[in-house]
Amino acid sequence: MGMGINAIIQMKNMPAVIFAVVLGTGIGLLIHFGRWIDRGAVLMERPISKFFPHKNNTLSDTEFISALVTVIVLFCAGGTGIYGTLDASMTGNNTILISKSILDFFTAAIFACNLGPVVSTIAIPQFIIFYIIFLLAKLIFPLTNPTMLADFKACGGLLMLATGFRIAKIREFPIADMIPAMILVMPLSWLWTTMIMPLL
Repeated sequence: MGMGINAIIQMKNMPAVIFAVVLGTGIGLLIHFGRWIDRGAVLMERPISKFFPHKNNTLSDTEFISALVTVIVLFCAGGTGIYGTLDASMTGNNTILISKSILDFFTAAIFACNLGPVVSTIAIPQFIIFYIIFLLAKLIFPLTNPTMLADFKACGGLLMLATGFRIAKIREFPIADMIPAMILVMPLSWLWTTMIMPLL
C-alpha cells in the first residue's frame, strides 16, 4: 500500500487516470478478464502438479489445486508484478520489482508450508510472463512522454493500493479485472493533455 501511495503522488492528469481505472475495470469485468487469468492458472497447475504430486495429508486434492491456482494468480498475474515489469522496462526503475521479489519470497515460504516444493516451480511461468511483458513494453516506450509515464505509474499505484486492501482483507477489489486500466491509461493521458486540456 505504501508503494502504491508513492506512485500515486506522481500523477499529472487525475481525470485521465481515474477514467482509465473506471473504464479498464469495466472492460475487465465485462470480458471476465479475471476468469481468463484463473483458467490460465489452472492450465499451468496441471504440469506443475505432475512433477510435484500432492502429498499433504491435511489438504484434499480440491483444496490443494485451489490453493495452487491462487498462488499462480498471485505471483504471475498480480497488478504489482505487471506494473513493476512495465515500469522497469520503460523507465529502468527496478524498485517495484525488487520490492515485489522480497514480498514474494516470504509469501512463497508461507504457501510452501502447506503446498510443499511445488511453489518453487511457479518461478518458471512467472519469469516467462514477465519477460514477455518486459519486451513488449520496450516497443511502447518510444511512443511515450514523461507525463504519460507519470500517469501510468499513478494508475499502477492505484492497483497496488487496491491489492494492499485486498491482502489486508479490508476490501475485495477485483484486481485481475482492473489490469486493462494499465493498457488504457497512457493513451487517455495523451488524449487529455493534447486534446482536452487546450479546450479548458
